[in-house]
Amino acid sequence: MVARRGAVIAVWNYPRPTFSDPVLDRLFLDFYSDVVGPYWPPERRIVDDGYRTIPFPFREIHPPSFTLSARWTLPHLIGYLRTWSATAAHMRATGTDAVAQSAPEIAAAWGEPDTAQIVRWPISLRVGFVG
Repeated sequence: MVARRGAVIAVWNYPRPTFSDPVLDRLFLDFYSDVVGPYWPPERRIVDDGYRTIPFPFREIHPPSFTLSARWTLPHLIGYLRTWSATAAHMRATGTDAVAQSAPEIAAAWGEPDTAQIVRWPISLRVGFVG
């Protein structure tokens, strides 16, 4: 890293999203943690921990919290689940499609597929001054 003394450094990520509907949120967490969870690379833990478990050798400041939100239909969610590396790793390891297996239960909780649900990603943010 090259930076001047007093420069600001910010690192951020967004861990797993949450849903306003508690049933959908639980189903999503089950898929994330239990169904494909064993197939996440070990480094994923750093993201889930909001970068709090890695060294941050800067004079840290505490920014306000931020959340990214979107209105998704069921096809948006299903497409998103298919982009995950853990979903692909599950497929390679087991030969089964975890999304297809979980989709009926998620769809039953979702309701009409074109109904939009609010999805929120809490932004994990670490900000500090360079020495």
